[in-house]
Amino acid sequence: MKMIETPDAEARLGRSPTNRSLVRGIDILRAFRPGSNWLGNSELAERTGLSPSTVSRLTQTLVMTGMLQHDHHRRAYRLAPPVLSFAHAMRTGSTVLAMAAPRMRALAESQRINVGLAAPDRDEMVYLESIRYNRRVALRNVVSGQRVPMELTSLGRAYLSTLSAARRKLLYASFALRCGSHWSKVHGDINAAIKQVNAHGFCAASWQPEVVAVASPLPTFEGIYVLNVSVSTEEPIAHAVRQLSGPLMDLVAELQTELARLNEP
Repeated sequence: MKMIETPDAEARLGRSPTNRSLVRGIDILRAFRPGSNWLGNSELAERTGLSPSTVSRLTQTLVMTGMLQHDHHRRAYRLAPPVLSFAHAMRTGSTVLAMAAPRMRALAESQRINVGLAAPDRDEMVYLESIRYNRRVALRNVVSGQRVPMELTSLGRAYLSTLSAARRKLLYASFALRCGSHWSKVHGDINAAIKQVNAHGFCAASWQPEVVAVASPLPTFEGIYVLNVSVSTEEPIAHAVRQLSGPLMDLVAELQTELARLNEP
């Protein structure tokens, strides 16, 4: 199956981006996250590692092109409405998402579990779809576009299992900075998860209290996605894995069959 390689995968492999200004402009847009609606030039410089003069030039350009809005009183910027249209275009243009979403919903409803589909973005995973049917209301706030750490989650670890050792090593440097003194344990957990995927097709993680998630990679012609299912439970993680792994792998197999049909001449 032909794969699409992402631009930052190219950068991580040491190949120089063709347009540094474009890459830096995208870094400015990436700096905006939920809870960080308004950011000034100094905050953007801190988050991106770019010089204040570079940030000032880029933010002016992004305002002129309609990607950012500027508030003179706050002396800060926020993402402009047209940015949302990009996400809508991505969602409606994804064959895989259109194929997976109704099957994910059917599984979530029948099993009363949470089902998600995510893709990698640098050292994080981004939800493309999240259908929440588990009983705990607090878990229903995971939405499309939400980011989760790659190194801590079943989604991220399942994705890491698909990469070469060289690519994982580059990501590990970022994880080590983020995890600090906990990196040794996290590193061991990642290695164990990769072995689990290689042996069984899935891995499990419980990075939030009383939440167990099981994930499996889904290579597609659009790139490598990851499916996960999760529940809120006080049972041991092994019990949840037995409950979740079968339905997850059935869904993966069904989607792989449908994707193979699409690739038939």
